[in-house]
Amino acid sequence: MKKKNTQKKKKWNNYLVVGLVMTGITLAIAIIGAFWTPYEATAMSASIKFAAPSLTHWFGTDNFGRDILSRVMEGVETTVVISILVVAASAIVGVLVGALTGYFGGLMDEIMMRITDAVNGFPSILLALVILSVLGSGVEKLILALAIAFCPSYIRIVRSEFIKYRDADFIARARLMGVGWVRILFVHILPNIFSTFLVSIVIGFNNAILAESGMSFLGIGVQPPAASLGKMLSDAQGYLSSAPWYALAPGLAIVWIVLGFSLLGEGIRRRNQ
Repeated sequence: MKKKNTQKKKKWNNYLVVGLVMTGITLAIAIIGAFWTPYEATAMSASIKFAAPSLTHWFGTDNFGRDILSRVMEGVETTVVISILVVAASAIVGVLVGALTGYFGGLMDEIMMRITDAVNGFPSILLALVILSVLGSGVEKLILALAIAFCPSYIRIVRSEFIKYRDADFIARARLMGVGWVRILFVHILPNIFSTFLVSIVIGFNNAILAESGMSFLGIGVQPPAASLGKMLSDAQGYLSSAPWYALAPGLAIVWIVLGFSLLGEGIRRRNQ
């Protein structure tokens, strides 16, 4: 008799498929926007200010006569790049600190947890605003502020997973065989938490996108003349009745990006169950 396969086969789900398609389109727009846009994103023309959407300017033009489609494409690129850098920086710190504190515990763990508790006492956006108020505005400072604000959540997730695995049988066998702690941390344990950590990474992208858009909306993120979805929404506030397309394009772009990453994260989570 053939033995039944007791392992549960992980299946694709609608959330994962739709999320992959939407995030794939977002990344494609970001890559294309880095090399080509229909018009120069910063090119101004007084003769076509507030031109309505047409075959020439699909999303219309803004108050400086700049092509909105070109600026949205560049804005998506800016948002995606900033989000990648923020999530990468905070995730790397989170993995290193969370792995060390979760595996070794002791005084170092207590100190780091008290620090993360103190940082977690502030909402991430508020903490980033406080940091930016000290550092000033600019893309580099925005990335640093958001990375600091997001680190504690990654540290806690990684720490809890390493605590779960540090006394597992396969780790005990590795210690008996003389395997060093560095190899145990990053070869034996880290791959086992990848699926769980991947969900937090995708959620981190979501949070970084919203945070970057919010900061730029307030004028302390991406600075003109660089294109930013949040700054475009801020600039469009005064023209909602006369030129609604000005706000519609960047607003829909933010909704699309956030929804895509949300569905992707939910899809990954369901697949891991």
